[in-house]
Amino acid sequence: MASKMVILTKTRTFLRTLNPDSLRAISTFTFLCQEPELADPSISSSTPLPPNPSSGSPLYQENWRNPIPNPGLTQSIVPLGFIQQAPSSRIQALSRTLDVPSLMDVFADWMTSQRWADMKQLFEFWIRSLDKNGKPNKPGVDLYNHYLRANLMIGTSAGELLDLVALMEDYEITPNTASFNLVLKAMYQARETEAAEKLLERMLQTGQESLPDDESYDLVTGMLFSTDQIDAALKYLDMTLKSGYMVSMRVFTECVQSCVNKGRLDTLASIIEKCKTMDQNKALCPSWRVCNYIADVAMQENNSKLAFYALEFLAKWIARGEKTRPPVLLSVDEGLVVSALGTAGRTYNATLLDASWAILRRSLRQKRAPNSESYLGKIYAHASLGNLQRAFSTLHEFETAYGDFTKEAEEDLFSPFSSLYPLVVACSNKGFETLDSVYFQLESLSHADPPYKSVAALNCIVLGCANTWDLDRAYQTFEAIGGTFGLTPDIHSYNALMYAFGKLKKVLSLSLSLSLSLAHIILTFEASRVFEHLTSLGVKPNAMSYSLLVDAHLINRDPKAAVSVIDEMVNAGFVPSKETLKKVRRRCVREFDYESDDQVESLAIKFKIRMGSENRRDMLFNLSYSMDYP
Repeated sequence: MASKMVILTKTRTFLRTLNPDSLRAISTFTFLCQEPELADPSISSSTPLPPNPSSGSPLYQENWRNPIPNPGLTQSIVPLGFIQQAPSSRIQALSRTLDVPSLMDVFADWMTSQRWADMKQLFEFWIRSLDKNGKPNKPGVDLYNHYLRANLMIGTSAGELLDLVALMEDYEITPNTASFNLVLKAMYQARETEAAEKLLERMLQTGQESLPDDESYDLVTGMLFSTDQIDAALKYLDMTLKSGYMVSMRVFTECVQSCVNKGRLDTLASIIEKCKTMDQNKALCPSWRVCNYIADVAMQENNSKLAFYALEFLAKWIARGEKTRPPVLLSVDEGLVVSALGTAGRTYNATLLDASWAILRRSLRQKRAPNSESYLGKIYAHASLGNLQRAFSTLHEFETAYGDFTKEAEEDLFSPFSSLYPLVVACSNKGFETLDSVYFQLESLSHADPPYKSVAALNCIVLGCANTWDLDRAYQTFEAIGGTFGLTPDIHSYNALMYAFGKLKKVLSLSLSLSLSLAHIILTFEASRVFEHLTSLGVKPNAMSYSLLVDAHLINRDPKAAVSVIDEMVNAGFVPSKETLKKVRRRCVREFDYESDDQVESLAIKFKIRMGSENRRDMLFNLSYSMDYP
């Protein structure tokens, strides 16, 4: 028998050397080596399985029914029998083995994987279990807040969360601010504004541990703004600032939009002012789009304070963009700056004026000069503020930037009757006192190094004298243009002087030649000198020249002469304005000159000007005033 075993062993060794993969040995023993069959997969995995004796592992990672090892359990400290139980059974078994610190660690792990339902179930099992001393588990307020958060995340209503907060008294736990904030979050999701206000008032009255914090106010204020309850929202926002808490950017943006939509611009300005005084909130800055929106609305409502804050926000954005790498070069729209300059002039706000010009310069980055509208807006603002020195300084910058333009453009840009008229009004604000002061300053500047001489500035003084009915000063200033300053009067100079003569009825006969030059002007002695200057220099009249002559004839109640001037104006290639035709028609009616009236109507039809009716004005003109009462 032993020899047979030796032969069999050698044979099997030889076969393995030939083809170890394709050959299989057949047992020659009287009994067969039986291997166990695999278990049916339908068998529940929760059935406890015996360990594999060959592994000798205490972790039960292998057994005779499941020969495939589970590598995920190699580092587990939980027995395999526990893992293969039902989820609720596993959680219940786990709850018996945890104390407060270990439970907090489990919650921290599960929160990262958002296992909120398991957290809720584990806490409920744990709270009904006993600790290692045989006493009921007692949670702390932080642990209970984790339980509240789990309920919040699985969609528990605010009312149910309030009931859970009430149960904290049974465990001798005092709710803190975080506990109530979780309830406020549920109310925020459900937009329960009334309940949220009551809960916040309760927090204010409860005690030091549950006083509202920045998150509490943020939730309630944001909820009220979103539901268009602006008064209540502003109340709690003010409480937030008084408490020294930080306002979130979301609430601040909602506050801005709500205040602007409701027209509460002064309130918004006061809130921004309070935020600027606090270290926690001075960095608040709405988005670029919202800043432009605030500025636009503030300028429409002439709220200079809010407009200044909006420009300040835009300046912050520009500074941030320049500091980034690569830099983001933001620029404020120049039209917005022109509107800001106009607002500064209307509201007499020098701070807004300086801020507007500074942000414009920073936006342009010295690549080009500001547009003419920006210079005119700055002149208007300085003139409104009564700062004539800075106004004329801006005029000097304006002439330096745009003085070399064509004559047609120059006529529009430097006309004292239109673009520079705010400066004219400022010069004549206090009568001859202001006019003389400005004149002497300009005269002193003409002798400075470098000298400053400006026909446009002197034209403003001439027209200002005409506005104050001071013909002598107007004529003297006109003469000084060529005599004292050594400059050549332009068409605006002659127009301003003609305006002064026509206003004082010094015109005897005014006419214009067809060669587009002023001629046949029969005036007083002073007016004849104006004519000599004009004809000798060959100055061509513009539309304003004709309009002033028409007004002069109307003042003298001579509609025929006014109509003849309009005919010459049309022949010169100009179109009379609607206002001029209406004034002539009104004078024709009052002087019963129906022939001239018909000519005016034909001119209106020719140029497609709708004159309209003057029934209301005629009613006032035809009123018969009498002291005989019925």
